[in-house]
Amino acid sequence: MRKSSIRRACAALATATSLALAVTACGGTTKSDVKSDSSSNAAAGTADPNAATKKGLTVGFLPKQVNNPYFTSADKGGDAALKELGSSYKEVGPSSATDTSGQVSYVNTLTQQQVNAVAVSAQDPGALCTALKQAMKNGIKVVTYDSDTTADCRNAFISQAGAEDLGRTEVQLLAQQINYKGEIAILSAAQTATNQNTWIDYMKKELTDPKYKNVKLVKVAYGNDDAQQSFQQTQGLLQQYPNLKGIISPTTVGIKAAAQYLSGSKYKGTVKLTGLGTPNDMRTYVKNGTVDAFELWDPAKLGDLAARTAVALVSGQITGKEGETFKAGDTTYTIGKDGVITLGKPTVFDAKNIDQFNF
Repeated sequence: MRKSSIRRACAALATATSLALAVTACGGTTKSDVKSDSSSNAAAGTADPNAATKKGLTVGFLPKQVNNPYFTSADKGGDAALKELGSSYKEVGPSSATDTSGQVSYVNTLTQQQVNAVAVSAQDPGALCTALKQAMKNGIKVVTYDSDTTADCRNAFISQAGAEDLGRTEVQLLAQQINYKGEIAILSAAQTATNQNTWIDYMKKELTDPKYKNVKLVKVAYGNDDAQQSFQQTQGLLQQYPNLKGIISPTTVGIKAAAQYLSGSKYKGTVKLTGLGTPNDMRTYVKNGTVDAFELWDPAKLGDLAARTAVALVSGQITGKEGETFKAGDTTYTIGKDGVITLGKPTVFDAKNIDQFNF
């Protein structure tokens, strides 16, 4: 998450959220077709839902971090969808999940290469905007997935799941596990991660419900989607708060690192851990009793929808305006406010169902 990690998930996750949250740039318009003002999204023109699906397009995927299991899964989903639609996939991206300047450079490269569309998971909500707006002026459609930019910097955003659902359900999962009593902490990715911060805001809102009156959020820590840093942050949280009862990590890298630390410590089974993770990363920790339950979305489906949305934008079937509908695979999606398209609700994984999933 994401989401995440997720490249792992998050999200989911992401994020998570969602994580996991990617930008897709689709071609097929002229510079004058693209507005560069700060409207609700970067949509322009009128949609023709009956327009033919264009083939032979090139869609560039720009994840937060290449060689990240979460994003590898997401981008494979995008690759498969593009092959099915008769178009081509290419991936570029930084090796670090915090290399924002690197992401900007890759957007510029894709623009120079005149791809038809770009799908990007943004490391920062505003840092990519100048480059993305230039891409749109050059006729490229932009879709974000997993982690969003500000709405005027892209045509549409593919959200892993409803941001509110992800934030609130993670609190609900952990509260059930600690019997609604005790100190808790959040282990996030980078401080600037759009999806992480949105989910955390909803976590804090959920905690204002009177049923959590005996649950206290003591700290939000940041592991920067780095396994070693997240491991050390988990260790630091438990040293700083010896009465800690639970941790929420809405990033696939973070939750796995936290689980690794807890499983080899005296806190195994007593300090509860939940958040956004992939079944393959978390299977061992669920089966050995370190983790009771966690959640995520399927990142491959996230990448699939990002790719299909990019092609639909290039084809003129949608523009990214609220209320437009389009079919992606077997599902019909409705574009929401500010060009947001929601993949679906998160899935909860536990010992009963985790072996049913392989990603």
